[in-house]
This record gives sequence, C-alpha cells and structure tokens, in this order.
Amino acid sequence: MIVSMKNNNPRRKRATLNPDHARQTHTPAVADTEIEQRLDELVKPAVFAEIAHYRTLGLRERLLTLPVMVSVVLTMIWRRVPGVCYLQRVLARERVLWTQPLYVSQLALTERFLTFPAELFAADAYIRRVLMRVVADLPERFRQRSRSLPALFQTLQGQFHACYAVDGTVLEALFRKLRSLQEAPDAPLAGRLVAVVDLFTHLPCKLWWSDDPRSNDKAALPDLLAWLVPNSLLVFDLGYFFPFFDTLTDLQCWFVTRLRVKTSYEVERSLIDRPQLRDRIVRLGKYRSNPCQHPVRLVEVYLQGCWHRYLTNVLDPQRLSVVQVVTIYPYRWHIETAFLLVKRLLDLAYLWVGSLNGVQLQVWATFLFYAILIDLCDEVAEQLHLPLDRISVEMVYRSLYFYAHAVSQGYTERAAVYLAAEAYELGIVKRQRARAGPTLVEQVQHALVATVSLPDA
Repeated sequence: MIVSMKNNNPRRKRATLNPDHARQTHTPAVADTEIEQRLDELVKPAVFAEIAHYRTLGLRERLLTLPVMVSVVLTMIWRRVPGVCYLQRVLARERVLWTQPLYVSQLALTERFLTFPAELFAADAYIRRVLMRVVADLPERFRQRSRSLPALFQTLQGQFHACYAVDGTVLEALFRKLRSLQEAPDAPLAGRLVAVVDLFTHLPCKLWWSDDPRSNDKAALPDLLAWLVPNSLLVFDLGYFFPFFDTLTDLQCWFVTRLRVKTSYEVERSLIDRPQLRDRIVRLGKYRSNPCQHPVRLVEVYLQGCWHRYLTNVLDPQRLSVVQVVTIYPYRWHIETAFLLVKRLLDLAYLWVGSLNGVQLQVWATFLFYAILIDLCDEVAEQLHLPLDRISVEMVYRSLYFYAHAVSQGYTERAAVYLAAEAYELGIVKRQRARAGPTLVEQVQHALVATVSLPDA
C-alpha cells in the first residue's frame, strides 16, 4: 500500500509559488562592526531626535521603546534573523546596535510588531521621521567625496535641481499567520509601493505605501507633486501619461519618458528631420476630448533596426539635447534595480508578520538599510576612483562576511578600504563586456548625421 505524504491542510498552503518568498537562512549572521558603526553614526541621531514625537502620540514608556524597536528591526534585516523567536533569543543575549541585552517574551515582541506605530519610520515631508531624516542627510556625504560624476550627470546637475526615477511595485503575499488571514481563501498581497530614486546617487528619496495592491501608481501622484521641488527632472515609464504631463509643466518640473504606441499627436514644428533621427515639437491627444494642454518634444531615433520614441517637456534642445534625452532614459532602471535588491538581497520578498503594520515596519526599515548600503558602495567606488554604476551592491553586501572574518583576525582598516583592496577578487567591480558595436551615444551621434533613407515606423 502506498501512503500519500501530501499535506492537504489548507492552513499550511504556501502563500505563493514565488521562490523568493521564502527565507533562505536558518541562523542569523555574525555581527559586523563596520555596519554597526555606520548605523550608529547615521541612524541613531535620527532615532533619538524622534523621541519627543514618540511621546506626543501618547505612547507610555516601556521596554520596547522607539530606539529599541528601530535597532531590533534593522538587526532583523542586516543580520537576516530568520524570525521573531530567534530575534527574542538574540535580544536577550547580545547587544543589538545601541540596545543593551534585554529580555522580553516572544509574545510581547510579536505584539509590539503588530501595534508599533509605523509612521515613526516614515511620514510625510513635513514631519521628517527616522527614514526621511537619514535619507535627507546621506546626499551630503556623496557630495563630500572627490570622485567626479560622469559627464552626462555633470551637465544635468547644472541644468536641474535634481534628477529622479519614479515607479511602483507590488509587494509579495502575506504569510497567513493571523486567524483572519487563515480564513481567507487566498493569501492577500502586502500592498503597493511607489518609490523615487535619485539618478546620481541611487539613494531612495521618497516612498509611498498603499495597503491596496490593486491600486494604480497614479494614486500617489498628488503626494509626489506636493513633494517635488521646481526644476526637478523625472524619468519614468509608460505608467504615467497626460494630464500628468501638463501638471508637471505647470509646476515647472520636467520629465523624460517613452511614447505610448498608437498615441495620436499633431506636429507643430520640426527641429531636426533626418533619415535616422527626428526631433519635433508636438501636441498630444489629437483625437481626444481632453488633449494635452502644453506642447512636448518628440525625439525619434532609429537604433538597431527599430525606432525608439521619447517624450520630454524640455522644449529647448540647448538645455536638453537629443543625445541627453536618449541616454538619460535607460537610467530609469536604477529604480528597478533598487526594487530587485530590497526584495531578493535584503529579503523584502519575505514578510515577517501577517499584519499591515508589521509590513510597513519592514518596508521602511529595509529601505533605510538599503540607503546605508548604497552609501558604503559609493565609498568603495571613491576608493577605486570608479563610478557608482561599476560597483555591485550585491557583492558588497555579501563580501561583508569576508571583512568580518578579517576583523576577527586583527584587521583594523575600515570596510571600504578592505573591500576596495579585494574588489576584483571578490567580484565587487562589475565586469565590462566586450563591446559588440558602437555605444548608445555613438549611435545617436551617427543618426544625427545620417543621410541614408529609412522606412517610416
């Protein structure tokens, strides 16, 4: 007789078939002195600056206060603690960042994750909370480093206040640990996150979280527009369209995006008209009842056998040239890389608790640690005199294991010095593939002077 070992208990059904939605570690990593020092230097002042607001919320003094909870949540991320049970053991026996060993029950720690105000980790721009305080201070550290930016970024810095990439992502499914979730037919998703990332520094600048995973990215537009500073440049994909274009123009903010297929427009005047490149001022929405109120530039370039079309409301080619329009758009992928790293590398795809409050705590703390990690990567790039794009964030994070081992053997230099010295051996510097043809800039420059006729798209 064959006995089936299949578990048919619906409560034990996996929340998702996504392999990333599973904890890959069973024991926490060993503490790293460099990471502890960075968190202590950058995060601790912001945490203790929020104690006054913590008291205004009517929260009584208790063991698991704001400083303790921030240190606990950050430790779960950077040391990859597998769960609350193991976290309770670590907290009882070790110094966790700025928190001395503290004994609390597992139940108390779990309840605190369910009820601790997530707004203390991130709030609107007017009430700068822990995450926003740290994120606001990090760009100054980037400016103090002597390594020069690529030529494109140097030009854009002189033209715009800041350059951002904006996009949204859906978080993974919640684990059905709460009774209310166990009774649901399917595990709900943990919501939608809209983020803004700086193109120059790769740092997250602003985050908006919604508990409705079906909401559109455009739901965060009012908050985004209220946060934007005039003369900012946004790079985004096809998820945003007019009347968002008109609103940005009215606010004296600028954008670069792609043109949607089958979008109607009327040409007002032509700036460049060559066989492989066209730069024209157009008005979108030719057949719509609510056309775009402001004209935009449509840049079309024939690359690698097909036409690529870009839109921008910077109408002056002297301020943003055709080459700059085409070459800046691929930097939009910085935000996709950020989502990939926080989900897979920093385990945001694995959600600790089933409550939405706990989800917010994990989201804000994960991006907080991600910002600290980007700061370390930039310091390594400074040591190597390389642009930040050449540094692998994943390998810097994984190579901290070797640095911790070196410290245990008596190494005394900072982590950035060690990682820079071992960068090529540890794979920290990304390998450059052999060029199979001309670069993107060279292709666009060739299109500017091309005289061979090409078919219309």
